[in-house]
Amino acid sequence: MTLNVGQRVRLAADLRLAGQVTPAGEPPEETGAFAASLALAAGIEGSVERVDEHHRQQSHEVREYLRLKSLLDDFGHQMPLASRKQLEEQVGALEEQWVAYQRRMHRVTVRVRLDNGFVLDDVPEEAFASA
Repeated sequence: MTLNVGQRVRLAADLRLAGQVTPAGEPPEETGAFAASLALAAGIEGSVERVDEHHRQQSHEVREYLRLKSLLDDFGHQMPLASRKQLEEQVGALEEQWVAYQRRMHRVTVRVRLDNGFVLDDVPEEAFASA
């Protein structure tokens, strides 16, 4: 599901937020003096304020797969049979890394202002469903 700015959403699963809390007005050196936890129940609704798309970096294997696959597609029909077969084997050996990259190459996070006033930022879009 792709979320859009202004869209009404609801939390798809219970969330537990935990971490360090600093009282307002305290110097930054005092961080870690308190610990806190907050639970948000599934079903809480809110509005999407921002959608951020993140593209994963390509590994050496992915770049090599793209290079070899392009070479095979563009010139494979002109290559001697042994060379083409070797190139096909090299492409086949890298195909698993390419498929894995495609599954996770695009990551979307959102900023959602919940109706109770809380703001969740940099949360994977999978944490929300359409309201």
